[in-house]
Amino acid sequence: MTTRVLIADDHPLFRAALTQALHSSLSDVDIIEAEDLPSTTELLETEPPVDLLLLDLHMPGNHGLAGLASIRCMFPSVAVVVVSANEEPRTIRHALDHGAAAYIPKSTPLPELTRALETVLDCREWVPAHLQHAVEGLDTDDEDLLLAERIASLTPQQFRVLALVADGQLNKQIAARLDIQERTVKAHMSEILQKLDVRNRTQAGIAFRRLELVDPASRMERSPG
Repeated sequence: MTTRVLIADDHPLFRAALTQALHSSLSDVDIIEAEDLPSTTELLETEPPVDLLLLDLHMPGNHGLAGLASIRCMFPSVAVVVVSANEEPRTIRHALDHGAAAYIPKSTPLPELTRALETVLDCREWVPAHLQHAVEGLDTDDEDLLLAERIASLTPQQFRVLALVADGQLNKQIAARLDIQERTVKAHMSEILQKLDVRNRTQAGIAFRRLELVDPASRMERSPG
């Protein structure tokens, strides 16, 4: 039986490494690729059912845990494996709590990457052995889970509107960016405020940013020296 896998990552070299690992793990695999969140959701909606999604938390449009929560809500039958340069135990704990079946750091050697994929395909959770104790020692953040559920209830277009609000865009700018009417943006905002149970766009933006994650690569670029 063919296993269908979607690799969602904006780095071609890492997509190639994941493809190699998948071919090592599976005798019959069909692989498709995406480089941002919009193309990922489009493929999940239009392609034949995908069994496994390998998701980069920091690819364009994903917005960290917010994107993960949205995908898990929209496509609950798809097993999601997070692949990320971020190796902080708290981030891994959050990803697992938000529905990831595994968390694979991008520094993982190919043989271990292959074992991780085999573990997930066997319907078992996987985290790096050297981080497992630290991850298991962390408590689940119930407030974050509730927030993720609320964000996951947004439609894809509402998600895009909220992401732009969190980025400081005004309604007129959002309308131009998404090629929609300004009154449509206002209608989306009304629904967003209701679904997130917040009073205004400022609170909505703060809530969204709470689930965003800082990309370690960009963090290093900003560091002096």
